[in-house]
Amino acid sequence: MGRTGSADLPLHGGRVPAWLATRMATLGRVLVEALVLEYGRDELLRRLAHPFWFQSLGCVMGMDWHSSGITTSVLGALKRGLGPVAGELGVHVCGGRGRHSRKTPDELRALGERIGFDGGALAHTSKLVAKVDSAAVQDGHQLYLHGFIVADDGKWVVVQQGMCPAAGTARRYHWLSEGVRDFVDEPHAAIDGTTQRGLIVNLTDRRADASRRAQLDLVARGPDAVLPHLTMPAHHDVRPSDVLLRRLRGTLAAAAERAPIDFADLLMTPGLGARTVEALAAVAEVVHGAPCRFTDPARFALAHGGKDGHPFPVPLRVYDQTIAVMRRAVDAARLGNSERLAAIKRLDAEARRMESIAEGPTFEEYVADNVARSDEYGGRTVFDDRKPKRQLSFGFTEDRPAARAPTRPPAPRPTAAAPSSRRASRQNA
Repeated sequence: MGRTGSADLPLHGGRVPAWLATRMATLGRVLVEALVLEYGRDELLRRLAHPFWFQSLGCVMGMDWHSSGITTSVLGALKRGLGPVAGELGVHVCGGRGRHSRKTPDELRALGERIGFDGGALAHTSKLVAKVDSAAVQDGHQLYLHGFIVADDGKWVVVQQGMCPAAGTARRYHWLSEGVRDFVDEPHAAIDGTTQRGLIVNLTDRRADASRRAQLDLVARGPDAVLPHLTMPAHHDVRPSDVLLRRLRGTLAAAAERAPIDFADLLMTPGLGARTVEALAAVAEVVHGAPCRFTDPARFALAHGGKDGHPFPVPLRVYDQTIAVMRRAVDAARLGNSERLAAIKRLDAEARRMESIAEGPTFEEYVADNVARSDEYGGRTVFDDRKPKRQLSFGFTEDRPAARAPTRPPAPRPTAAAPSSRRASRQNA
């Protein structure tokens, strides 16, 4: 058992609107299915235990790119989205915010009885992890959210969050069980004790000594030592300094080059346009990218925008197209046809290849263009209570025509000041 990292986030209130929450659950489910199909459940747990990847997942889902709400909304979306397929995938999301966090031990015990692992031991582990981050490590943040994701084989990841209202910050903590073996056969009695640092709960099985030493080590080193730590800024807008432009240009170039090769002919999705393929390239990186590529999670907000309008309103037509393409790819892979899922994987590989040579728009030009076309893409924010102009469906509305493969590295896009010229160039490319 080990702490894998933490993240500091501005403390924000508010709720996720229903139109976004539904889509987040749907996209979260299909992304997890793709990840499990491609890399297995262990890799899914490793990703969820990485603070940078977790933040990037929330960004690509359209949440506010930097706020504390990403933790609550992503865990909630995964719990709702994976619920119907939890038995099939062998991945279960327990806990949540407030009163839901206190139900985590009961959920784990019930799962253990149904599936066959030792739910009592995991319930005790859940309490131990919460105690470490609320008592053994005293950093001024009081826990209010506790999510426990467990696989059928008993491996787990914990994502929990505390708040410090006086400072206006939230801190997220990530834990991973990797390296621990056999929760079923070992005893799991506990000892309650008091130290100068607060209340500590210790397991009395073979892991007990390691758990005690780990807690003491965490106290001695402080919460930020060695482990990955993500610090998100307080400003609401997404700024050029928040994004690695070469990676963004690589993603856009990959979308332009792979779209006619893999998507127009292979996926045969009606109305599939270049803007959706750009979003899919970001989604592909979330599924396939290495941990080192998530140091700028704000970049993934450029796929589906943000509910608060930063960097631009959530483009619902693009979002629904992304879900539709991913859904078809995952369903085909389940039936033995992995070509569609492989096509999405090639987007990630192409983005890495193009990073060193791709040219393209500036950050400001790309954001301005998406803002200008917001109505065209069905853009919506939490501040916009108007009804969509027409019923949105999962995958059959056009965004932009798919671009044809370039014969040379992509040329810089025109500025956002002339969107009509850019549209014409996209159609005639």
